[in-house]
Amino acid sequence: MITNNMKNILATVAMAAALSLASCTDLTEEYYDSVNSNIYPKNEQDADALVLQAAYQQFQVNVYNTLSSCNIDNVGVFTELTTDIGSSQWKNGATNDLMQVNFSTNTGIVKHYINLVKAISSCKNTMNIIKNVPMSEESLDNLNGQLHCGMGWMGYMLLDLFGAFQVADQEHLDHPYDVIPLPRLSYEESVKFVEDNLREAIRLLPVDRYRYGSSSYGRFSRAVAYTILMKLYMHERNWDKAIECGREIMKPEMGFDLVAHYPDIFTLENEGNDETIYAGNCTIENNGQLWLAHVLPSGYPTTNPYIQKWNGWHVLWSFYDTFDPSDERLKVLVGDYVGTDGVRYNRSNPGPGLGDGALPVKYGEDPGDTGQSSGIDFILLRYADVLTLMSEALARQAGSPTAEAVELLNRVHTRAGLEAYDGFKNLSDFLEANLTERGHELWFEGGCRRSDLIRYDRYIQYARKYRNSNSAQDYMVLFPLPQYVIDESRGKVIQNPGY
Repeated sequence: MITNNMKNILATVAMAAALSLASCTDLTEEYYDSVNSNIYPKNEQDADALVLQAAYQQFQVNVYNTLSSCNIDNVGVFTELTTDIGSSQWKNGATNDLMQVNFSTNTGIVKHYINLVKAISSCKNTMNIIKNVPMSEESLDNLNGQLHCGMGWMGYMLLDLFGAFQVADQEHLDHPYDVIPLPRLSYEESVKFVEDNLREAIRLLPVDRYRYGSSSYGRFSRAVAYTILMKLYMHERNWDKAIECGREIMKPEMGFDLVAHYPDIFTLENEGNDETIYAGNCTIENNGQLWLAHVLPSGYPTTNPYIQKWNGWHVLWSFYDTFDPSDERLKVLVGDYVGTDGVRYNRSNPGPGLGDGALPVKYGEDPGDTGQSSGIDFILLRYADVLTLMSEALARQAGSPTAEAVELLNRVHTRAGLEAYDGFKNLSDFLEANLTERGHELWFEGGCRRSDLIRYDRYIQYARKYRNSNSAQDYMVLFPLPQYVIDESRGKVIQNPGY
């Protein structure tokens, strides 16, 4: 979200526009309500409801099975469990496969491939449905801009996680129940799909950032599209274009800045702060987030005694040890605490909570939380990510750590209460510091660490070093596609290499 009106829509709208690849990508027979355009949508409000469901569903945090939920389906969780950072107290097939970097077509999270492909189809279909609804040209452009941004962001996720992907053409949208094999785009076409949609979103969406409390807060903005486009260009190692995006986001009129103290970014009091580029809007009533419930052990002290505590996600001690002890970020990455029983728990006396590593608490408490659900907005994109990516791109483009690259890195580094870097011997030393900084800053956020390690050519190396994985293979920089996608394609879709 977003406004109360938008929250209610997101919680109640049945997705009439979800005509998407039902029979051509999934052996399980599924049916979706079709839209009779003579009945619905009749006006701009109806069209807006369809756009909200199509473009934003994967970015809701109150439900399981989306990439923004707080359980293992969260892209910042399941990818982190494969890197040098994440661990899970829950030892089951899904988490074990991820932590051992032992990916197969049975690895649970591969379902996100079909979820995202269907969601993109839903956006395309919604665009077709609303084009003749009576409204101003400006309103239609804004709705289409949100759909393009959603498709671009979901396409980027597909590209990053799975490589080339399928996109329904008009024939498939017009005949959703027919078995029409749909090939993947080429890799180049997949990149172009993401880029074109984000560029179109930038063209159509308003320049203004949506401030907290405004009627449009929580909608996709031009800054969101620029941020994902920057990530795409970093993924493709196109430093020049990544820098162009970073320059746009850093313009003063965009209004972004770092919050003075790291722990304050993730609190109820500071929702909608200047560092937040995009957050999944949460309320306890409709769409609360479940982060603390997934992280805290039962004996962890909280001011609010009603918060549920399941003791799930952790940060490996080996990663925790890379922090300077004076780093302010350790205030919310907890490796030492006195429990409700009065006992001090730490690595030497881990008790039930610290056996698998430190606690990635990150978010503050919601005093209204009476169980598992917090109303604190769940941040998906923020400015520190942009600054450190910009710093890296500038240095890689120049072949050396430029003054601007060092200054941007230091802005994030010193915010954590650390002494500024005063210089680097060479590009390699600078990039090492940047990679470390991004890890210390962005743990369990949006899949950043996995993408960084792949870009630095260290993902599989780190799996073997820090996860002691005997199963990690070089081709596992991509996840496999679900097997039923391969089976139903009649030879049109080829599995990712190695699987």
